[in-house]
Amino acid sequence: MIPLAPLGLGAVYNGAFSTMGRYARQLFGAMGAGLALLFAAAAGAFSLAYLSVEDDWQELIHADEPTWAMVSSIVVSLVAAYVVLMLLTLLVTSFLSAVSPVVLEHAVLGRRTTFGAVWRRAWARTPSVLGVTLLMYLLIAIPVVLFLLVWISLMALLVAAESPLMAPGLVFLLGLLILPLVIWLVVSFSFAPAAAVLESAGPITALKRSFRLVRGAWWRTFGILSLTWGMVAVGGWIVQIPLLFAAPQPSYDAYGPYDAPPADVGEFFSDVYGDALPGLWTYLVLTVVVTLVVQLLATAFMQLVSTLLYIDQRIRREGLGESLARAAGSAAVRHAP
Repeated sequence: MIPLAPLGLGAVYNGAFSTMGRYARQLFGAMGAGLALLFAAAAGAFSLAYLSVEDDWQELIHADEPTWAMVSSIVVSLVAAYVVLMLLTLLVTSFLSAVSPVVLEHAVLGRRTTFGAVWRRAWARTPSVLGVTLLMYLLIAIPVVLFLLVWISLMALLVAAESPLMAPGLVFLLGLLILPLVIWLVVSFSFAPAAAVLESAGPITALKRSFRLVRGAWWRTFGILSLTWGMVAVGGWIVQIPLLFAAPQPSYDAYGPYDAPPADVGEFFSDVYGDALPGLWTYLVLTVVVTLVVQLLATAFMQLVSTLLYIDQRIRREGLGESLARAAGSAAVRHAP
């Protein structure tokens, strides 16, 4: 499926598409199951948050003059649920980043695998990928925080000097200075998740490995990843265009300019959409499903391309192709009838 030699752009894309086709059940099964767990956990977190403040919510709705005492418990509950959701999202995102390298490890060698094997291996490497993700966010946050500090300082100086009109131009110039640094960091550490999975490396070791492999091939890596991101973005946009035109249209004559809408949300939607209300729910469900499928395909393709670039650099610099060829030959003998 994948040439065990230095990979050109066509070989990288062919390898990614071939892996998605041959290992679709294992790849998308594991990723879909991870997303399902995320949605279930998110629904549970927000349901618990609502149940914990249900009485406060009813009191707030029927209060003539809401007070902070009525709102504070609701705000705290929602913030706690949101924090839990963000942590779960970070965990599942790290799991999704581990799935593609696990599947590609088998695809490169031409080995069969199962959903259970991919699931167990990906979860086993998720803590390391999570550490890589957190360290990358921290490294990227350093120049961003410096940018904000410099921007705040300049704003204070400009306000003191009564020259606020210069602020937008200075912010633009600072952005031009900080953006290349952020892009350089993202590309330099783009192989870290693959290294964390395929080399069973810790977070810091994986970041170092990525930096060494990208060094000297930064522009090539940047170009292929940018092209891939552009393809994914355009493809997702094209797929979702028909949904924009298929959306049920509301009735703008349901209420006059001086008519107040009803307090009941269901009654409002029924008046505005009329007979199209069942179609609206079907459209919303279809939109969510299509968006999730597109996001799943995009994530898998981007991760596969990044991992193939990682393998390509190891083939070019470390002679990995010979080791893979021997391993692939052994695997073929074991699976021979």
